[in-house]
Amino acid sequence: MAAPSPKIRREVEASDLGAIISQHGALYGYEHGLDSTFEAHVGASVVAAGKRGWPRPNEGAWIVELDGRHAGSLALTDEGGELAALRWFLLDRELRGHGIGRRLVAELLAEAADAGYERVGLETFGDLRSAARIYRSHGFELEWAQHGPRWGRSELTYQRYELNFHSRAQSSSAPSAGSSERPFSVSA
Repeated sequence: MAAPSPKIRREVEASDLGAIISQHGALYGYEHGLDSTFEAHVGASVVAAGKRGWPRPNEGAWIVELDGRHAGSLALTDEGGELAALRWFLLDRELRGHGIGRRLVAELLAEAADAGYERVGLETFGDLRSAARIYRSHGFELEWAQHGPRWGRSELTYQRYELNFHSRAQSSSAPSAGSSERPFSVSA
């Protein structure tokens, strides 16, 4: 089967914020049994970023579309103090396993480094093993994990990963931020 050819849009349109929230609620509810409190958690962070004017300079949005519909997202947000966050990383099932996510994360990290951030953090949960492999392959390290009830599940492992660009540059085993080659059509 041929790899799908999504379009990656870098500008944020009014409908994108709602699409990011609803996609997270629907997919994580279906795939991982999370309840509406997870969608509310994502919604609160998206709304807060929107109120700050995201994406501002040194921030970014990757809105993934497939056949004219919302099919994923990735965001870079400025958290202050030379810390950025990788947020709202999600792709529809048909886009997973083709290297698209890995390339998007590489592009985000290249932009974060170019913007002068020292560190990039992200929060996730333990069920997302494929995403964790992508993060670790780019030099992210697990900072902490909390086990317990969350988002309608009796047991969930909530995690924080962080990448330190200075440590990454010193490590000869860390992969590069990726090539400048663009895997899909990107509209500015």
